[in-house]
Amino acid sequence: MVDCKPFIKWVGGKRKLLTELEKRVPSDFSAYFEPFMGGAALFWQLKPKPAILIDINQELVNAYRCVQQDVEALIVDLQKHHYDQKYYYQIRNSDRTSDYASWSNIQRASRFIYLNKTCFNGLYRVNSKGQYNVPFGRYKNPKIVDIENLRACSLALKDIEILTDSFLSIESKITKGDFVYFDPPYIPLNTTSSFTGYSSQGFDTETQIALRDLCLRLNKKGVRFMLSNSAAPLVFDLYSEFQIELVDMPRSINSKGDKRGKIKEVLITNY
Repeated sequence: MVDCKPFIKWVGGKRKLLTELEKRVPSDFSAYFEPFMGGAALFWQLKPKPAILIDINQELVNAYRCVQQDVEALIVDLQKHHYDQKYYYQIRNSDRTSDYASWSNIQRASRFIYLNKTCFNGLYRVNSKGQYNVPFGRYKNPKIVDIENLRACSLALKDIEILTDSFLSIESKITKGDFVYFDPPYIPLNTTSSFTGYSSQGFDTETQIALRDLCLRLNKKGVRFMLSNSAAPLVFDLYSEFQIELVDMPRSINSKGDKRGKIKEVLITNY
């Protein structure tokens, strides 16, 4: 299998933490699950099969399916885009028009990837109506279409199941001997550090507790899991009965360059 990397940027993406993640992955497991796939950095690194990738974000899942099923058509459509502020807002605001409902899956995936490559800091954020609202980003020469990597990603996704669903949906699919990596929206360290707008539903404390409860049930079922989160006190309280390790994670999502150093995060495992 050829090397590949995430074809989108994603807040909380794990490319810079891959060494720490990979050395903690069990040496053998039956099936791989990733219910908050986002940029799916660990999946691209491992290329495990069988695997199930899940996310609640419909636009994200559609982009993955288009890369998987018709990457050449996606590449052709991506090549139509160009880096220009006026054009960016025209494409961004297309989901506010009546025509958007008739866009093809390829057109929507192309728009999604284009906006991701040219918006501010690669953020994905929607308003209460589910409309994308991230401003234009300033770059020297953003790579809107990476043909070689998209084709490599398409090969890696062959025979992979990609679902739009809640993380809770894995419980009916996963069995003893499987491995799941959870990378949920993090519990904020303070009131200004929350990035939970991946979908219009958000991800609150109650949902974090539901995730912990799922981990407890999976543990009893004999499923191994690894989970990433912030080093917030609540995380230590929620997962106190599992192994919790602190790791250094470079912090790149900040409007001020001098605030982008390293931050402590936690990796939680039940093995």
